[in-house]
Parts: sequence; C-alpha cells; structure tokens
Amino acid sequence: MTFDIGMPMIPEAALFGLMVLVLLIGLIQRPASPALIGWLTFIGFAGTFGLTFFAREGATLFSGSFANDSLAIFSKKLFVASAALSVLGSLTLRQGSFQRRAAEYHFVLIASVLGMLVLASARELILLFVSFELMSIPLYVLTGFVKRQDAAPEAALKFFLVGTASSAVIVYGISFIIGVTGSTDLAAIPTALVSNDPMMLLGMTLLLAGLGFKIAAFPFHMWAPDTYEAASTPFVAWLAVAPKAAGFIAIIRLYVEGVGAATLVWMPVVAAVAGMTIITGNLMAIPQHNIKRLLAYSGIAHIGYMLVGLAALSANGIAMVLFYLVAYLFGNMGAFFVVEAVARSENSEEIDAFKGLAQRSPLLALAMLVFLLSLGGIPFVAGFWAKLYVFLAAIDRGMYGLVFLGAVLTVVALYYYLLVARRMYIEAPVRTERVQVPTLLGVVIFICILGVVGMGAWPRPWVDATQHAAASVFAAPSASTK
Repeated sequence: MTFDIGMPMIPEAALFGLMVLVLLIGLIQRPASPALIGWLTFIGFAGTFGLTFFAREGATLFSGSFANDSLAIFSKKLFVASAALSVLGSLTLRQGSFQRRAAEYHFVLIASVLGMLVLASARELILLFVSFELMSIPLYVLTGFVKRQDAAPEAALKFFLVGTASSAVIVYGISFIIGVTGSTDLAAIPTALVSNDPMMLLGMTLLLAGLGFKIAAFPFHMWAPDTYEAASTPFVAWLAVAPKAAGFIAIIRLYVEGVGAATLVWMPVVAAVAGMTIITGNLMAIPQHNIKRLLAYSGIAHIGYMLVGLAALSANGIAMVLFYLVAYLFGNMGAFFVVEAVARSENSEEIDAFKGLAQRSPLLALAMLVFLLSLGGIPFVAGFWAKLYVFLAAIDRGMYGLVFLGAVLTVVALYYYLLVARRMYIEAPVRTERVQVPTLLGVVIFICILGVVGMGAWPRPWVDATQHAAASVFAAPSASTK
C-alpha cells in the first residue's frame, strides 16, 4: 500500500496523531512543559493546514459517508487556521491551570478541531451527529478549564446543559428523518422533502432548532454571553468563530445541498430567525459594560447577518456566508486578542479599561479600532464587503425587508462599537504607563490586522475561493471517487 498525501482523511489522520502525541507527552512528562506542548500543537495545526491544500476534491471513504468536496476543504482550512491562531495567542497565558495542565488543554482542543474536520466531510446522519458531539463536548471542558475562576464552572455547566438539550433535540429530529427515509444517508433527504411528509418536516424542524443552539441564533443564544465572559479569552476568540462555522456547514449540508426547490420551504423560517437574531444581538449589546459580553452579543448579531445570506438559498448567498465567516474570523479574533492584552494590563475586562488607550498604546488602540470598524461594516475593511455581499445576495432573492432591517441595525451596531472607540480616543486614561503586549500576542493581532485590511483592500481572491467552495453545494451529483 502506497502513501498518498491526497487521501481523503490525511488532515484528520494528522490531527489524530498530534492528539495522541500530546496525550503521551502529558502522561510521560508531569507536569508537561506548557511551552513545549503549545508550540507542538501550533506546529501540528500549521502542518495540518498545509495538508488541506493537498486534499483531493471528490475523494470519498466508507461508501460515500465521508467525502471531500470544495466546501469541506475550504471549511477545514478555516477550522485549522482559527485554532492555530488561538493556540499562538494562548502561549502567553500564565494562569496556574495552563501551566499545570497544558497537555489536557491542548489535547481537548485538538479533539474538538478533529470533530469539526470530520463534520465538514460527513455525508451520513450518524457520522454528522457523532462528529458534532466530538466537537461540542470538549468545548464544555475548555469553558470551565480555569476552575478557580468563580464564573467559569457556572458558565461551563450552563453551556453543558444547553448543549446537551440541543443534542437531544437533534437526535430526536434525526429519528424522524430516518423513520421517513429509511436511511441515514444525507442524499435521501431531498427526495423525502419533496413529498411534504409531516413527520419529515417535523424532523427537519427539530434538527434546525438543535443546530440553532450550536450557532447561538435567536432564541437559542442564551449561553453565549456567560460563556464568553467566563472562559479564557484566547479560547473564546476561537469559540466565537470555529464552532459557529461548523454549525453553518451542517445547516448547508442538510437544508441546501441537493435539496433543490424544496429549500423554498425553509426560506421564510431562516429569514425570520435571521431578523430576530440581528435585533436581539444588537439591542442587547448596547447596555453591556463588560467588553467580552458586548462582543458576545455582537457575535449573535453577526450570526443573524450570516443567516441573511443563508436565507437567500442560492449559490451566491452560500458563498457570501463563507466570505463573511472568514472576515469575521479575522475581525472578531483580533478584537478578542486586543481585549486579552488590555485585560492583562488593567486586570479588568470592563469597557472602562480602554479609557485613554490611544494615549498609552496608540498602535494597540488603532488595531482595536480597525477590528471594531470591520465588525461594524465600515468601508473599506473586510466586514464592509461581508455585509454588503450578504445583503446583495438577499436582494437578488427579493428579500428587501430583511435587508432594510439589517442595514438599520448595522447603524445601531456602530453606536456601541464607537462607544469603545470613544473610551480609547476621547476619554482620559486612568493610568499613564504603556500597555505591555507579549510578543506572540502582538504577532497574532498583526496577523488579524493583515487579514482584515487585506480582505478589505482586495476581496476578489477571497470571493473567488468562497464561490468555488459554494459551487459544490449546487453541483449535480457525480460519481464518487474511491
């Protein structure tokens, strides 16, 4: 048997090997060196990211239950890249838990990313659910990892209870789908939807509700603010992006891919959820005093904007959702890393900790301003194109009311983003000494700045990549390549 770097599961195999290696080092070397484990994990993620470029489109395994198409490969790159940035940012953490249990932290994180990679290629309901749980269960552990922080265990418990309930709803929905179709294959769903069987519609509705918990869409968003506030910031930076992206990939697989005209059944449902999510996220962000809670509600609003693109149920709409996810990765992760730098200096995660930041650390303040402007959709940074493109996709489908709502709430979002900018640039600092930013944290912030500005200045390559990824969703079924 010859080794083929283009074999379907080579990125997954690489991550599994990395996970075993980290576990063994943690067992042999007690306590394991946090720097050794962290750098090993980062290098492993970087290597896995490189391997995704060699993944062969169209290759399948397990009788088609696992398949690589352009959407799967694109999403795997996003998952691994975001995890690598999170690990690089977490290398500067000095809490006791990260020093004593570095191997546990990185082992669990790798397991979650592995679940995401399998989910991206899953073409079968059982494999989809198992990979979702492999992704989700480690998130509960990581949320409460800093056990001595009072809010962390409570937030982890809330996250676990909500996540368990959503998993139960998903399984219940899957049971109806399997009962109607007589198959666990995702390819059996489109045919069953055409028949308008009530049990099939009930199953798909329950499944959509369960996935709504995973992406923190209204009214299933309650867990996000507490979780974001309590967990370590480098982990939250990744939590706010990658698991949500995985949820969108699952929704695309189930409700868009191959479904054809039957997708029109879900357009008003997704549009309504998108509108309510945008309203809830933006309005609830306004009274927040904790910057991480503000970014949590901001993230909920961004999920709503992504749902606008999804509601279009077109190739262009799906492509723009993927573009939005990448823009959100750079803008949101960058903002959280700046929060981490300021919180270390001020020992506070309150918005007031940013007072006078432009006078104390002008470059750090400028970076935060760029990230906030991108999240707010100001020209010409990545977030501007992301919002514009999803709005144009919705307009193409005649969804003028939803686009108008999204545009109005974008102005509301600018209000609370600019409140943070006001603290940084107008209000006087409480302290005068410079904010010390660890080198690695500065590197991650710089990478995110490059992403936000680069996508804003030259969005075409990113648009082409996302359109190529979305094209596979609407392509005619082809023969599997074994």
